Amino acid sequence: MIISERLFKVMEEKGMTQLEFSAATGIAQSTISDWKRKKTNPAAEKIMLICDALDISPFELLQDSIPSKGAGEVEFIIASEGTAEYEVVKKMESLNKKAKDELVTYVKGLKNKK
Repeated sequence: MIISERLFKVMEEKGMTQLEFSAATGIAQSTISDWKRKKTNPAAEKIMLICDALDISPFELLQDSIPSKGAGEVEFIIASEGTAEYEVVKKMESLNKKAKDELVTYVKGLKNKK
């Protein structure tokens, strides 16, 4: 399923019209209509606008299928640049596997100290 097909599936599930979606995103209704008619995908810079308007995560929009309720949840965290959480994740990305494993063990130890 392409992104635009998932987009229209979610819109249908939420009972949202193209006109309402256009108003919520600021994306021209003709552009939205083109996505459906021509089976094209929205530009990358529109993804977050789309997700905000539909109240879904980018993962839900971009994955191959949208999980149904109760099919299991995917957890993710959005960290804003400049926050401590963002800095930790960025630093963790640069670690090798052994160091990441050690860090995870350390964090689990901290969690158990509560």
